[in-house]
Amino acid sequence: MKKKSGLGRGLDALIPGGEEQTPAAEFTSQLTTPLASGISQLPIQDISPNPRQPRGQMDPQELAELADSIRRNGVLQPVIVAPAAQLGKFVLIAGGRRLMASRMAGLSEIPAIVREASELERLELALIENVQRTDLSPLEAAEAYRQLDEEFNLSHEEIAERVGKSRTAVTNTLRLLKLPVDVRQALNDKRISEGHARALLGLPTAQAQSSALHTILKNELNVRQVEELVRRLTGQRPEPVPRPAPPPEVTALEERLRQSLGTRVEVNPHRKGGTLVLHYYSEEELDALVERLLSK
Repeated sequence: MKKKSGLGRGLDALIPGGEEQTPAAEFTSQLTTPLASGISQLPIQDISPNPRQPRGQMDPQELAELADSIRRNGVLQPVIVAPAAQLGKFVLIAGGRRLMASRMAGLSEIPAIVREASELERLELALIENVQRTDLSPLEAAEAYRQLDEEFNLSHEEIAERVGKSRTAVTNTLRLLKLPVDVRQALNDKRISEGHARALLGLPTAQAQSSALHTILKNELNVRQVEELVRRLTGQRPEPVPRPAPPPEVTALEERLRQSLGTRVEVNPHRKGGTLVLHYYSEEELDALVERLLSK
């Protein structure tokens, strides 16, 4: 049975359907007409990085481990490149980690598939590859969405279709770019989570967000505590918890007491004992209620 991709129809439009494929195989399937059939060995020095690569940072330990694997086993999956303006030169579309690790491993050539791809396709493929293999950081994803939005005039709905996310998720991720520099740096350094950052967006100014960040780091607040902090700083009151309906016998007792005392009565039973609340609405009602109680 064919497995439905979780990457939305945008990727399906770039990569025709067929038998079920792994993420790596999807990238080596037909995108557009290749300039050269099959896989070529290209000089690494002739391949320049993808300027649309959304991933800004790569884990040094992961790169070192991949370089060791390449030294032992070679490059198991080819990178995908597009022809550059200069004859004989290429621009990377997908496979940035493999290309960098191959350089670290001392390789002079790397297996590659040469494809034609537009600027939009280069960004989409680089974005989707990272989503498939290793999740982008929230800010890296936000920057990639920004490029799709501002430079390629894609709506949030169209971006969501291309990367297999909901429109709300795309919009919320883009909002992270509005945070001040210190909050974005804390998110990038993983000192706070995306949940912390989204909660801080509820504060009206960058100064308030930065001040709240200091409180979060100092007191090691979790996301729920940050949400409560934001509510307090913005003057929002938590919604009252509705009182559960009392049992019928309690309701009947309250009614008997109301008729006897002439005022509203609340009976609140607990596991041991309980409380009896009498309401009055004027000084005269209080005097009449006290007199009635003391005369019994």
